[in-house]
Amino acid sequence: MADHNELGKIGEDLAEKHLRQIGYQILHRNWHFGHDELDIIARDGEWLVIVEVKTRTTDYYGEPEMEVKPAKMKAIVRTADVYIQFADFKGETRFDVIGILLGGGKVVLNHIKDAFMARM
Repeated sequence: MADHNELGKIGEDLAEKHLRQIGYQILHRNWHFGHDELDIIARDGEWLVIVEVKTRTTDYYGEPEMEVKPAKMKAIVRTADVYIQFADFKGETRFDVIGILLGGGKVVLNHIKDAFMARM
């Protein structure tokens, strides 16, 4: 596995642990439709939450969570729409982003709830 893939898996593991600790129910990880992927699909009470996880070893180019650009948001929303139809989910959906910075022997996790809207 490439280093960036391993880093991404470590980040997703940390994000899942964080989400479970704050009461989210994890439904799926790495849910694919075609070439698109949803990192984590969870429930937070009645909400369906689609979570994008960005993990970096340095903030030299900015905070990891800031790497979720409009094109990525559009792909996430498009894939979430497919999942919602697949799961026949009828409730409210929210998009969270978790940025994780791993470096110097410490972990910095920033969870942004309702990070972007579905209508871009």
